[in-house]
Order: sequence, then structure tokens, then C-alpha cells
Amino acid sequence: MKLIIQIPCLNEAATLPDTLADLPRSLPGIDTIEYLVIDDGSTDATSAVAHANGVHHVLRFRRHKGLAAAFVAGIDASLQAGADLIVNTDADNQYAGHHIGRLVAPLLSGSADIVIGDRNIREIQTMSWPKKLLQRLGSWTVRQVSNTNVPDTTSGFRAYTREAALRMTIVSEFSYTLESLIQAGKRRMAIAHVEVGTNPRTRPSRLFDNMWSYMKRSAATIVRIYTMYEPLKVFTSIGLLVFLAGLAVSMRFVYFYFFFSYEPGKVQSLIMSAVLMIVGFQIVVIGLLADVISGNRKLIEDVLYRVRRMELDGRDVTRSDRREGDR
Repeated sequence: MKLIIQIPCLNEAATLPDTLADLPRSLPGIDTIEYLVIDDGSTDATSAVAHANGVHHVLRFRRHKGLAAAFVAGIDASLQAGADLIVNTDADNQYAGHHIGRLVAPLLSGSADIVIGDRNIREIQTMSWPKKLLQRLGSWTVRQVSNTNVPDTTSGFRAYTREAALRMTIVSEFSYTLESLIQAGKRRMAIAHVEVGTNPRTRPSRLFDNMWSYMKRSAATIVRIYTMYEPLKVFTSIGLLVFLAGLAVSMRFVYFYFFFSYEPGKVQSLIMSAVLMIVGFQIVVIGLLADVISGNRKLIEDVLYRVRRMELDGRDVTRSDRREGDR
């Protein structure tokens, strides 16, 4: 059983040594533990520090691509390196690395495909109460749209089985945390969460400039991903609202027509009603088309999973043949 711990990095030369020092060297049920650093176009000596601290794999981007791209590249590199389990953590030493054993335990027991580390936000003293409130509200929203019960949906401290990693397709350029969780929930994967510790804050977040920017981009991600997997619900809801608004306007016209003297000016209400009802009907039709496209997306994702699996199986066979030849 091989575990690879991946660490996306952006100018983390100062904090990376402490992060690596906190990671486990051995765990019960794990034969091999390796580390993978994804250098997201750092301008400091992040890659050199990683090599100097004994990191087994270093993947370096020539320019900054963002956290989501670094995470996806890390997952792909971990799979190619033969990982059976993959753990993702942050390079700023936010998460207690010695709790990785807790994180992978449900995977080893076969009770989960994905495990999310719960930071127990309420107990973090360095986090302001408005941020805690917004985090709880955001996590509640994600739980509703993903049909999961994960309390800390934005936690980047998480573990995946090989199968779960193979089925992951991230399209967001902002962050992977929300998209991957909603995606896994819609695919009915077994998702667990365990409480993990955190270390004192070493630096401000580099993912967003301020809380409002983060909220705006996170909300856009949630709406887009939910619409990708539940387009009929989204478009039908919007279409019905518009249609009912038009129906309400038409009822107003009928009310004035029968109970008050008819005035030519009321015809505008009838026209607006007709427009709203037609637009509402068209939105529902668009929802039906989007639902068909969503079905095709699921088929494409399944094909992508099979292609990935065939490629990795082919590499495993080649490596095995090489080892036999060396003997």
C-alpha cells in the first residue's frame, strides 16, 4: 500500500521545511510513504528547498497557474507514481501533519472513498467570528447542494483512494475544494470526515484578496458546478418563477378587466404577461436541453476515467516487465 502526500506550493521556501518535518514517515497499514511538491511557478527557492528536504517528487510549473491546476497536476502525478492513497495538505503548515493517520484510517478500513479533515472552526482562536460565520454558512450551502454531511467543506486537508482520484475532474480555475466535494456527492461516493488539528497561522491566505472576493468566487463556483450536475432543477426553478410572474401579471389584467371599467392602458400588462410566460417556458426548454448535455458529460467523464485507468494499468505492466528484465 503506497501513500503519496502532495503539497501545492507558491513561494513556500520559508514554511515548507516545517510542513515536511510534521509529516509522518510511517503509518500502520502503509508500506511506502512518499512526498510530492507541486511548485506553482514560485519565484523563490521552493523547489530547491523541497529537494534539500528529501522530497521524492517535485513538479514545477514555469508560471503560476493557480491552486486548482496545482492540485489536479498533483493528483495526476501521484497516480502515475503508483499511489494507492493520496493525501493533500497545504504548504503553510496550517494542518497538523501528524494527524494524517486519522485521515487515511477510513480509507484503509474500506469505509470511505474520500476523507475531509475537519478543522473544528469554532475552536480556532485566530479566526474572526465574521469569518467563522461565513465559513459555516458556506459549508451549510455546500452540504445542501452536494447531499453530504461534511462540516468543513473548504478544508484542503483531505485523502483520496486511487479510484476516487481517477474519477475526479476539476474544471474550476479558482479552487478544487468545493467543486471536488459537490462532484463526489453527486456521484454518491462514500465521503467521511475526521477532526484534525491545526497549527498557528504563519501567513495570510494567498488564495483571495479579501473575504468578499472569496465569497463571490465561491458562490459562482457552487452555482456553476451544481448547474452542471442538476441543470433541469436549476432551469426549471428559474423558468417557473418567470412563468408564475407572468401569470400573476395576467391575473391582475383579468381582475381589472372584469371588476373595473376597461382601460386601454391595461393592455401593456397583458403584453408583459405574455412575454414573461413565453420566456419562462423557453427557460424550462433550455433546462431540458441542458439535462441532455449533462447526461453526455457523465458519459464523457466515465470514458475519461476508463482512459486514465487503461493508461495507468499500461504503465504498471511496463514497470513490472522492466523489473522482471532487470532480474
